[in-house]
Amino acid sequence: MAAHLSAAWAERGRAVTLLTTDDGREGSFFELHPAVRHRPLGLRSVSRHPLQALTSNFRRLGILRRAFQVEHPDFIISFLDSNNVMCLLATRGLPRVPTVISERTDPSARSIGFAWEFLRRWTYPWADCLVTQSAHALGYFSPEVQARGRVIPNPVLPLARMEGRSPGTRGPRRLVTTLGRLNRVKGHDLLVEAFASLAPEFPDWDLAIHGEGSERPALEARIRALGLTSRIQLPGATTQVAARLQEADLFVLPSRTEGFPNALAEAMACGLPVVSFDCRSGPSELIRPGVDGVLVPPEDVPGLARAMAGLMGDPAERARLSVQAPEVLNRFSLNRVLELWESALQFASQPHRERTIPCSQD
Repeated sequence: MAAHLSAAWAERGRAVTLLTTDDGREGSFFELHPAVRHRPLGLRSVSRHPLQALTSNFRRLGILRRAFQVEHPDFIISFLDSNNVMCLLATRGLPRVPTVISERTDPSARSIGFAWEFLRRWTYPWADCLVTQSAHALGYFSPEVQARGRVIPNPVLPLARMEGRSPGTRGPRRLVTTLGRLNRVKGHDLLVEAFASLAPEFPDWDLAIHGEGSERPALEARIRALGLTSRIQLPGATTQVAARLQEADLFVLPSRTEGFPNALAEAMACGLPVVSFDCRSGPSELIRPGVDGVLVPPEDVPGLARAMAGLMGDPAERARLSVQAPEVLNRFSLNRVLELWESALQFASQPHRERTIPCSQD
């Protein structure tokens, strides 16, 4: 999202500097606009004990504070909970710069630890505006913070549409695909179990889980135990999202929690039929049940298997959902989302005394 927004603002003639916590040695995973200035700050480190962690965080605050002093920004926009806290602490006492912080997931479903949660509740009221991806996520925060809140979904950008992909691209076999980090919150273990229950009934279908993360060993072990190593692949992370989606016949999002699931949005933009768990935040804002996808109660593995089977066994229904799915491009267009961000920036720039009523949550 930072890459998309910075590119859009650069295209509109704004000078954009992207500060990141890495050291820059690996480069950006997402392609950045050539006019966007990328400045890695090298803030990441592993602490062996609490005292070292405290010292490291003071060091990070100092680096971040100096970066803001050097850059002299007109606006500061921060992404992710701990980054938001660090940003608000680092700017304390500096000349006021309108500051927008952004939560990128459902805070009620993700623990950030006692210390970070305490700091979040303490510092978030200092922000000029908080952006969340859903009204549910905004409702997690205090009335004071909600009064400065805006609900802004991610834009859904065009990828390669499914036109031109002829049936049988993969021969007689069919493919279920998902994309996401290999960690517990993404629920890939639930998808593996659902697919395993269907595998005997649908011998011509395979499953590909694109992503990388700490759950890989556990997923690999479970796939081996199920005897499905030839039918469930873990190809790793990919930057070729459109190409991977075009290989698929069905997309499934098995997440336990989400903010605004980009992978689901991208699958719908490509014209794939989709099935998703109905997390408290995210999927229900994208999927219109019965129109362009299927929602299943959260973590209901038998229900997920039934929904998958219904589409795997019904090519006509897959085709019907495929026709409607790309309408997500109009419902969440980049121009519409940028207008909401511009409104948030204007709101953040107002003097505090003028901002005493809740913002519109369009």
